[in-house]
Amino acid sequence: MQEKGSLVLGFLGPVFVLILVSLIWTGQTWGNNETAKFTTDELIIQPKIGVPKGKITEILEGLGAAATGEIPQIRVKRIRVPSHAFDKIKNALSKNPHVNFVEPNFIAEASFIPNDAKYFSQWHLQKISASTGWDISTGSPEVPIAIIDSGINPTHPDLTGKLIQGYNFVGENTDTHDVLGHGTAVAGAAAAVSNNYIGVAGVAWENPIMPLVVLNSNNWATYYDIARAITYAADRGVKVMNISIAGSGSSSTLQNAVNYAWNKGAVIFAAAANYSTSTPYYPAACNNVVAVSATTLSDTIASFSNYGSWIDISAPGVSILTTNNEGGYSSWSGTSFSSPISAGLGALIMSVNPTLTNAHVVDIIEKNADDIGTPGFDPDFGYGRINVYKSVSSAVNTVPEPDVTAPSVSISSPAGGSTVTGSVTVSVSATDNTGVSKVELYVNGTLYASDTTGPYNFSWDTANLYPGYYELEAFAYDSSGNKGQSSRVTVYASNSYSYDTINPAVTILSPLNNSYISRKVRIKVSASDNVGINRIEFYIDGVLKNIISANSATYTWTWNTTNESNGTHIIMVEVFDSAGNMGKDSITVYK
Repeated sequence: MQEKGSLVLGFLGPVFVLILVSLIWTGQTWGNNETAKFTTDELIIQPKIGVPKGKITEILEGLGAAATGEIPQIRVKRIRVPSHAFDKIKNALSKNPHVNFVEPNFIAEASFIPNDAKYFSQWHLQKISASTGWDISTGSPEVPIAIIDSGINPTHPDLTGKLIQGYNFVGENTDTHDVLGHGTAVAGAAAAVSNNYIGVAGVAWENPIMPLVVLNSNNWATYYDIARAITYAADRGVKVMNISIAGSGSSSTLQNAVNYAWNKGAVIFAAAANYSTSTPYYPAACNNVVAVSATTLSDTIASFSNYGSWIDISAPGVSILTTNNEGGYSSWSGTSFSSPISAGLGALIMSVNPTLTNAHVVDIIEKNADDIGTPGFDPDFGYGRINVYKSVSSAVNTVPEPDVTAPSVSISSPAGGSTVTGSVTVSVSATDNTGVSKVELYVNGTLYASDTTGPYNFSWDTANLYPGYYELEAFAYDSSGNKGQSSRVTVYASNSYSYDTINPAVTILSPLNNSYISRKVRIKVSASDNVGINRIEFYIDGVLKNIISANSATYTWTWNTTNESNGTHIIMVEVFDSAGNMGKDSITVYK
């Protein structure tokens, strides 16, 4: 795939009235010189690995911000900020050494034009050789397709019975009814029930559909919710996802979510959008996403379709007869429908040969596409228009070779031989032929921290380390278990470390020395230290009886002497500080 925020729905359909909430602004440009819309009271940040949670809370509180949500799989936090201080807080966080990135929470809105095509023809299925492909496979119930959209009508006769449990990220509930109509149409193009004497046929007959709602009834969504939907599906083993939404702002949050899903074996298909421009739109233009442009009945690029070096493949996208939210059928146009048609093919390939990796699936689709433009790859059609029969036939006969290539990994900073102080960012670069699943950082042979999503920047606090040389080493893993190892980097930590050699002071206050004791003895101790007490140990006649963690200046332990012999006994107390210095006191008592 090619290297690839406001989001814009990649479809064209019946006219809707767009109602935008007040907390949306378009006066700033982001990404590819496109005006991108985003909420003015929210930001998304990713703290560096190794930064204590309390530190991030302290930073946010100092700026008048607060975390309101988190995607732990990719370590990003959604934070609430005062609208009047949006730019000030964003700039401050972008310069903070404990933060990997900060970006606006981009939003999505619709891009519609009227479409009055006839409803009686599914020309696109013949164009992509779907019927001959179905002679080989009509899909599998074991390979669900996640439709990340506006929900799906669960009672539609061509969709009922196909839906599995999804989630509504707008309402924070499990109600995935379609609030807009777009999701139902997209789902039908990908996987409507087929061969049932009614309605239309989807590409993937037998494959279930997981509805994930990110678009609200006003027809906009946030990058944050889309990223949540991607990680949600990936964590539930979904290997095929479709996102018929597109946006102009590039986003680390989206890219991290995509990488997370890719490393779990998923393929994401996304609409290229409908602006007849070569400007990259996201998530289609993200790395590890299949970007799909739209073609016509005559195998030309649709007049509305985006194009460019970031397009991977193309598929029919004009007058696509599919399911609608009212329970019937209508024709829709847009890359929003080219994408799910392609996702249906991806599901068929994984159904017919479950041993294939996501990289194999993409390779099969690209190599078996019909080259309808300039010979070879071109910016209009990518590698060509999808061909179901050729792709599924190839998948049956493909025996994947085992992945034995280890990731390449190196520590890019700090430089070997350098001197470091205080909080240090250790940056690790890791790449792999199929994707890096985890990176680990070791300090002097001991695991310091691990990360599952890039950028792999670790916050290493050297302030309390003894001055001296420290050896850094990184390991990277892929999903096949291959392990790459970096060269060792040696740095010198030059911190003003205060050596604590002062022993704590301790006194047994009661009972008194040489006193007589009863059945239960309350032993009270006073202890102090120049830095602080770490723990206190109580001994009776040389045998350890109790340990108390330090949290005050006085400590009490009750000794039950019922089973002790009559005569002389020695009570001894030892106290320790965090440096290991020890103080002790002892007395003699009689029973």
